[in-house]
Amino acid sequence: MDRRKFIQSGLIGLGALALGEQASHGQNFSGSGRPGKPEDWRIVSDETRDGVRSLVVTPSPKVCPTQLELEITVKDRTLKGFHFTGGCPGNSRAVAMLTQGMKISDFVSKFRKLPCGRRGTSCTDQLARVLESLKW
Repeated sequence: MDRRKFIQSGLIGLGALALGEQASHGQNFSGSGRPGKPEDWRIVSDETRDGVRSLVVTPSPKVCPTQLELEITVKDRTLKGFHFTGGCPGNSRAVAMLTQGMKISDFVSKFRKLPCGRRGTSCTDQLARVLESLKW
């Protein structure tokens, strides 16, 4: 393949990425590539010990991460920390650092309904949905 065709094929691939046809890690997120609804998350475990509520969640199949672990300080209902397994590690670590100690209600109001491409949800939206659903 000559240089011109190589560059054109690369630009076509970048255009598809910009349009949301493919996401990072080579996964196809268009249409039927990732079935499920944004509401299809589920809590796998939920326990409270020493004033800290720990949850493990399986997020919607519409997002990259396969698991979410979070801790909440019960007394003041603040986010102690969270970790996504899979997805974009740099982004999730940055958001976790920036939101550590944030009130649950503030997190939900900032990140609920924040989309990622055309998926109808995002990693932070999934976390906000879980936090919003918790019964105190």
